[in-house]
Formats: sequence, structure tokens, C-alpha cells
Amino acid sequence: MPSISLTLNGRSVSGEVETKTLLVDYIRENQKLTGTHVGCDTSQCGSCVVHVDGKSVKSCTMLAVQVDGSEVTTIEGLATGEELHPMQEAFRQNHGLQCGFCTPGMVMSAVDLVAGNPDISETEIREGLEGNICRCTGYHNIVKSVQAGAKAMGG
Repeated sequence: MPSISLTLNGRSVSGEVETKTLLVDYIRENQKLTGTHVGCDTSQCGSCVVHVDGKSVKSCTMLAVQVDGSEVTTIEGLATGEELHPMQEAFRQNHGLQCGFCTPGMVMSAVDLVAGNPDISETEIREGLEGNICRCTGYHNIVKSVQAGAKAMGG
């Protein structure tokens, strides 16, 4: 089995991993971080989105061995101690969630989407989140949350 080393939520981790292990499974099973969800197993829902070297990716589409040497951030790595990331706080304040299953992937996608764009339009948000599915909401509060998070991140 190959060995991998990476930075996960700011801390160095390493270990052996089977070559067929998906990144989402490595995060959940090997590292015991369960905020990254497995929703569809077909790369359609976006509940498994994490950041790899600062870019959002669906972790069900990557092998763990592909992130060797990379920096990976999960939903657990966004907050600073007890203080939520501005996008997490915006989702909380604007009711951008219902059951919460899609929320980690939505938040991770939104953080990457709005980086450097505090005045992102509703159309840009809706198009940018097309790869994330929420089965509970009508997306109105999600869009509102992303707009609020973008302003908080940019300001």
C-alpha cells in the first residue's frame, strides 16, 4: 500500500492507504472527520465538496493518493476555534439550510465561488452552485446566505 502525506485542516497527517480509496472515504474513515458527506456516489450532489490546494473539488471523484503533498480543507477546517467562518455564519443567520445534509458541500463550494468577489450576483451564485443539490429548500435562502457570506468575506 502506498503512503501519503498531506495537510488536513492545518495539521500534517500521513499513513498508508489503498490505491482505490476515495478522498471522501479517507477523510471520513481514516481521519474520522464526518462533516464531509457522501450523498450520491455519482458526483452529482456536491455534499462531499472539500478544498484541495484552495480549490473546491468533489471528494468522491478523487483518490486519496491524488492529494499526496496537498493541503485539504474540510468543513471542520473553516472555523477558527469557536468562531464560525463568515460563510458558515451567513448560512446560520440567513437560514440557508434545513436538514443540513447538503450544507457542508454548499458552504465549501460557496467559499471558493465568492473568493475575491464580494458583489457576486444572484445569477452567478445560482450558476456556480449548479453542482450542489439541496432536496429541502427552494435555494432562495441559500443564495441569500452566499451573498451575505460574500460581503462578510470581502469586507
